[in-house]
Amino acid sequence: MTQAAEPADTARPQGMAEPAPYTHPDERAGVNTDVHPDARQSVQRDVRDAQETIRVLLVDDQEMVRDGLGALLSSAPDIELVGEAGDGVKAVQLARELTPDVVVMDVRMPGMDGLTATGAIVDAGGEQGPRVLILTTFDLDEYVYEALARGASGFLLKDAPARDLINAVRVIAAGQALLAPSVTRRLIADVARRRRAGNLRPEAVASLTARELDVLRQVARGLSNSEIADELVLSEQTIKTHVGRILAKLELRDRTQAVVFAYEHGLAGGE
Repeated sequence: MTQAAEPADTARPQGMAEPAPYTHPDERAGVNTDVHPDARQSVQRDVRDAQETIRVLLVDDQEMVRDGLGALLSSAPDIELVGEAGDGVKAVQLARELTPDVVVMDVRMPGMDGLTATGAIVDAGGEQGPRVLILTTFDLDEYVYEALARGASGFLLKDAPARDLINAVRVIAAGQALLAPSVTRRLIADVARRRRAGNLRPEAVASLTARELDVLRQVARGLSNSEIADELVLSEQTIKTHVGRILAKLELRDRTQAVVFAYEHGLAGGE
């Protein structure tokens, strides 16, 4: 709507500043409003996650391990430990009741194991449900294959430095993918090969623009948004928008699934 001109005889008093132009609340929060709604929702979630405390549910069958990990996580100012579980059944129950942002999940537990519990939590939570970080002492391919297939967003070994666990929770909460460096490349490639025959979606690949394909290839390399921005000479905000659009178009939950999709469809380097 065109703004009416100010009458000449109502001059603004000397020294009074011009009123600030209106800006949309999303723009004041650093969100680009000229994007597809699905992508905008993803960016808004990034902004919100960066401002809020990350609620964590810790799952391990050993009480001493839970005590140690719980103390470590609670030492971070932006992480709140909202609950603990000693088996998969309790984990699924607490995930439903407490709605954590991240579930730190052990693999080997009595009764329902961590992989089965991961699948149940992811299936029940849907797109907005908790993200699961698998934390285990076992660097075995089969565990990671199954964890990715069940919807886990990350995989970290228990012998990783303490700071890596805190960082992993933050990365997972922000919707990023995280796998232990020792297993990342070979595992995702092998998972993709195992799944490739019955899971190809050429029509989904065709729906991506050339720029979105470029961004997806960089995501498959394990680069962060800022690193992709440097690589493609674009702003980090633009990369976030592209990632949001890619996830929406491909109907994927997070970057971990995007990486596997890229390998499945031969979009990752070296494939």
